[in-house]
Amino acid sequence: MTESDMNPQQIADAVAVGMMAKDRASRGLGLRVTQISPGSAQIEMVVRDDMLNGFDICHGGFITLLADSAFAFACNSYNELTVASSLTVDFIAPVRGGDVLTARAAEVSLSGRTGVYDVEVSNQNGVRVAVFRGRSYRMKGKPVVALTDLPISAS
Repeated sequence: MTESDMNPQQIADAVAVGMMAKDRASRGLGLRVTQISPGSAQIEMVVRDDMLNGFDICHGGFITLLADSAFAFACNSYNELTVASSLTVDFIAPVRGGDVLTARAAEVSLSGRTGVYDVEVSNQNGVRVAVFRGRSYRMKGKPVVALTDLPISAS
């Protein structure tokens, strides 16, 4: 199957599989892509004890990494290699060990080679714990994955 034979959802699904296969940081932290579609992604992470800081709350870097990963999957879902150009994150509520965090990334704007994406991170009770805004830059003519090399299910 070639990319021209695939619909946008099939492309996003294939990109998620291909990206996660190469993303050692996300896999090492146990991140799971639970939803992806063109321009959006949802990723979950269980907060482990080794992610807690000296105040017994989740280190902000791990929350940022989760949000950044959701951002990366969302902006690369079109199979055009896209990198972050900047980001901001605001922490709203503390995160404890054992919490299950969900980062939901959504495309706000995509124009030419640049995009803006918002990510909301919430815990298992639906409490918003952080918000993130990422700005992306697309590399011209570079695919994220070779889609012909991936097994594609019919969507």
